Amino acid sequence: MMHSVENRFIAIICCAMLVFVAPLLALFLTISSERVARERLHNVELLTEASGEALAKPIWDFDEEAIARIARSLMNATDIEAVVIRDPAGSILARLPAEPSAGTAAYHSLKTVISHDGVDGPKSVGTLEVLVSALGPLSRFSKDEWAILGILLFAVATVFAAALVGNRLTVIRPLMRLTAAIEATRRLGSRHRVDWSSDDEMGALAANFNAMQDRLEREEKELKIAHRRATEIYDLTPAMLFSLDAENRLIAVSDYWLLATGYAREEVIGRGFTDFVDPSWHEAYRLRTKAIASGSDTISEVTLPFRKANGEFMTALILETETGRDGLSLSVMTDVTALKQAESRNHAQAITDHLTGLLNRQGFESALDEAIRSADECGMQLACLFIDLDRFKWINDNFGHAAGDAVLRQTVELIRAKLGPADVMARLGGDEFAILIAATDVIALASEIGERVCEALREPMPVESNELSVSASIGLAVYPTHAASASDLLLKADMAMYARKRDGKNGLQIFDTGMLDTARERHEIEQCIEAGLKEDWFEAWLQPIVSLADGRIIGFEALVRLDHPEKGLMPPGKIIGIAEETGTISRIGDRVLEKAIRHLAAISALDGTQDTYLAVNFSPLQFELTLAHRLAALLLKHHISPHRIVIEITEAVLMLDNPEVHAVLKQLSEFGCRIALDDFGTGYSSLSYLNRFPVDIVKIDQSFTRSLNSNAADVRRKSRMLIKGIRTISHQMGCTVVAEGIETEDQWQLLRKLGVDNGQGYLFSRPMPVDGMLAMLESESEAKASNQG
Repeated sequence: MMHSVENRFIAIICCAMLVFVAPLLALFLTISSERVARERLHNVELLTEASGEALAKPIWDFDEEAIARIARSLMNATDIEAVVIRDPAGSILARLPAEPSAGTAAYHSLKTVISHDGVDGPKSVGTLEVLVSALGPLSRFSKDEWAILGILLFAVATVFAAALVGNRLTVIRPLMRLTAAIEATRRLGSRHRVDWSSDDEMGALAANFNAMQDRLEREEKELKIAHRRATEIYDLTPAMLFSLDAENRLIAVSDYWLLATGYAREEVIGRGFTDFVDPSWHEAYRLRTKAIASGSDTISEVTLPFRKANGEFMTALILETETGRDGLSLSVMTDVTALKQAESRNHAQAITDHLTGLLNRQGFESALDEAIRSADECGMQLACLFIDLDRFKWINDNFGHAAGDAVLRQTVELIRAKLGPADVMARLGGDEFAILIAATDVIALASEIGERVCEALREPMPVESNELSVSASIGLAVYPTHAASASDLLLKADMAMYARKRDGKNGLQIFDTGMLDTARERHEIEQCIEAGLKEDWFEAWLQPIVSLADGRIIGFEALVRLDHPEKGLMPPGKIIGIAEETGTISRIGDRVLEKAIRHLAAISALDGTQDTYLAVNFSPLQFELTLAHRLAALLLKHHISPHRIVIEITEAVLMLDNPEVHAVLKQLSEFGCRIALDDFGTGYSSLSYLNRFPVDIVKIDQSFTRSLNSNAADVRRKSRMLIKGIRTISHQMGCTVVAEGIETEDQWQLLRKLGVDNGQGYLFSRPMPVDGMLAMLESESEAKASNQG
C-alpha cells in the first residue's frame, strides 16, 4: 500500500521530470532532428550538383542512355523520392518514377541548372529536379541516435527508481514505523516506541518521539496518581461537593454528598440538579446572581430547599464556581437548615419585647408597613393608637423596677382584653405602647377601644401587696386621613398623645392639624433654646419683693428670659416646659443662676441693698448632688453670703420624694440658703411638706391674690380665709409668707391686714433687666435722699 508521503514524493519526482527533464529531452530531440535533416538535405544538394555536372555532356550529346543511368543512380540515394530531368525548353528528358506519387506536398523539391562548358563558355542545357522526402522528427534519427536516446532514458529511469527506493528505505520505512507506533498507542492506550536508529533527521525524529513517549508515559502516571488523589480528596472531603456540566446536569458527587442526601451515585449522575430542588425555586436557581471573586473564576451563591432521598427538604447554601470555558462548574452545598431556623428564632426575638411578649419597635415598624400595604389593597383605613402610661415613672422610682415590670405585664393583659384578634399591639419602649386597628370606619372603632383602655387602666393593680394606679394618655391617628406613610402615621399618633398629656393626661386625643402648628412651634422653641445657650441669649431678669408693711424692697426674684435677636422676648413658660422635657433646663438654670448672682452683686453695691436676698427658681432636674458645691463656688466668686440666696421649689419637687432631692435640699439648708415653697395652695398642696422639708418661705399662689377682688362675695370670703389660714400655719411653722401677683393697692392693703409679710407683683414693679433695676433703685435712693434733706 502506497503511503501519502511516498505518493507525494513520486508526484514531486514526476513533476520535476515533466518540468525539467521532459523539456530538455524534447529540446534535444528537436535540435538533433533539425541537425540530421539539414545534414541529409545538404548531402542531397551535393549529390544533385554532382549529378547536374554529370548530365551536362549526355544532354549535350543527346545520350538518353546515360541520362537514364544518371537518373537511376540518383533514385538510389536514400532520401531522394523522385527525379525529373528537363531540357532548356522544359521538356522532360527523364522521370523517375514514371508516375508521380500522390501527396507531393510532403516532399522538398531541389532544382539545379545543368550547364555545359563549350567553346563559347558555359551554356545551360537543362534542369535537374529531385524530390526529397520531408521526414518526421523521430524518423530522421538513425539507429545509433536511437540507441543514444535509449541510454539517456534508461539513465533517467534508473535515477527515478533509485530515488524511490532510497525514499522508501530512508524516509517511508521509519515513517511507517512511527505511524505504526502512534496507531498502536491510540488503539491500545500504551506508549509504543519506534524501532529505528540512524544518524540522520529520521533517526533524530524517532529518538525525539521515543523520548516524548517516555515523558508522556511518566506524565500519564503522574496524572493518574494526581487524579486518584483528587478523586480521593473529592470523595473524602467532609463537604457536599458536586459538579455540573453546561446543562446543569450532575456529572460528579462526593461521598459526603451522597451520605448527607441519602442518594446512590447511579441515581443522581446525569440528572439535572433542579430535579432535587423544590419547583417553586427552579427559576431562582437559574437566575442566581453571581459576583466576581479573586482571580478569573466566577462564584455564585444561592440558598434554596433541597429534597433528600427520604423526601425531606433541607435548606442548602450552594457556592458554585465555574472551572472553565466548557461550562463545567464545581459547587459545595452546605446544610443550613438549623442556621436558618436559628435565624428565624433570632429574628423573632429581635422583633419581640422580652418582658411582655409583644412586638418591639422594630417588629411594630415592619407590621405597620405591612398593615398599610394591606389597607391600600383592601381599601380600608388603618388607625394607630399611641399609649403612654402617665404615672409609670413614679411607680418605678418609688416601688422599683420589678413592680414597674409587673405593672407593664398587667397593663398589657388589660389592653389585650379590649382588642380584637386582628389588632396588632406592640411595646415601643418604656411605658409606650402602640395598637394598629384596621376597619372601614376605623375612627369610631379605635376611639371606642381607646376609651375602653382608659377605663380599664383606672382600676388599681395589685402589685406586691400594693394597690398601684396608672392612667393612660392615648393619641389616635388614621391612615390615610391624617398621614400618608407609616412613619408619618406613628408621628401623628405620638403628637396626639403628647397633646393629651398637655391637656391633663388620662384620656384619648384624636389628631388634628392644629397639633402640627404646636409641634412646629415647639421645634422652633427647641432650636431657639439651643441657639440661646450657644449664643448666650438667656438673661436673668429681676422682680422686686417688698415688705407689705412699709413697701421696702427686701429681695428680688430671678426670672429666666430668652431675648431672641429677631423674635424678641419669648414666653418663659413655654421655654421652661420644653427645656424640662428636653433636659436642657439644667444648662439654662446654671446660666441664669450665675447671671442672677452676678446681678445681686452689682445691686449690693448700692446703699441700702446689702441685706436684700435673691430668690431663684429651681427645676426638679437641677437637684444634683453637685448643686451645693457649684452654688458655693459662685457665691464665693461674687462675695455673696449664702443666707441671701433663696431656693424656690414647687410642690412637684417635693412630691417626687426623691432621696437625692432631699439630700440636696438638706445640704443647701445647712450651707445657709433658705428654701421657699412656690405656688403654695395649688395642685396637691399638703401642709406636711412644711414639716417634712426645711422650708423657710411660703409663697401664696397669685390665683388667691386675684380672687381677693372677685365679683363673687363667696369667692372673696373663701380666698381671705385660705390666705389667713396659710399665713397662720406658716407663721406657726416659723415660715415667712410672700404673696404673688399683687397688682392693686386694695390687694396690698388687704394682704397686709391678713398678716402676709411680703409680696411681689406689677403694682410694685414688673420684671426687668438688671440695668433697668439698677436705674430704678438709684432713682429711688436719690428720691429718699432728697426727701430726707
